[in-house]
Amino acid sequence: MGKLGATEIILIVVVIVLLFGGKKIPELMKGLGSGINEFKKASKGEDQAPAAKKEDEENKQ
Repeated sequence: MGKLGATEIILIVVVIVLLFGGKKIPELMKGLGSGINEFKKASKGEDQAPAAKKEDEENKQ
């Protein structure tokens, strides 16, 4: 298995458009982007409420 060429990428895009339709693709991309952002926040520990962060910092001291 090598790198994806232009033909393979075009074929993948065509299949996605056929499966989901042109109107659903922006919604799917928006959902994917927000999911990635939530994952990044959770991995950094930013998903805690400010009060919970303050309590965690107080407990460390």
